[in-house]
Amino acid sequence: MSRVIGGAAGGRRLATPPGRGTRPTSDRVREALFSSLESLPGGLQGVAFLDLYAGSGAVGLEAASRGAGAVTLVERDPSAVKVIRRNLAAVPASTRVEVVASTVERFLAGTPAPYQTVFLDPPYAEPVDRVLAVLAVSGWLARDAVVCVERATRDGAIVWPEGLVGLRSRKYGDTTLWYGRAS
Repeated sequence: MSRVIGGAAGGRRLATPPGRGTRPTSDRVREALFSSLESLPGGLQGVAFLDLYAGSGAVGLEAASRGAGAVTLVERDPSAVKVIRRNLAAVPASTRVEVVASTVERFLAGTPAPYQTVFLDPPYAEPVDRVLAVLAVSGWLARDAVVCVERATRDGAIVWPEGLVGLRSRKYGDTTLWYGRAS
């Protein structure tokens, strides 16, 4: 069981999909992620937030709880999508939250809408290079958008494609968060 850490829905419990197919972002890593995002100019208030490989939806729902204006959660696993829809009850109705049952590749092949913040937490075995390259050139990123990628620390550094500039990385045990910005 996970929970929303801060904002209007702080403390509310979130369900997680059964089995090992989903690796939820830990509360500790989510707290660090949102502390970093809220410290950037503009913070999260009113931003469009895209959560790719959403799993239980915990990261996107945390963004909604903390004031994001619109949140899109993309998840391909039908059981995870059901869990996300149940977890929607935990966040304020004032935030528009859209759940998209699709692969990330199919979603990104659609009509782009600019997001100010994008979070990617793909299965650790999946490379992120192609997804980052599509984000960098296809109109999915607003001017100066922040992109954060969660990876296994053992995987090494993210190689940012042209159009995205690496800002920093932060290690939390076997997890590293990589931050980049649209240039």
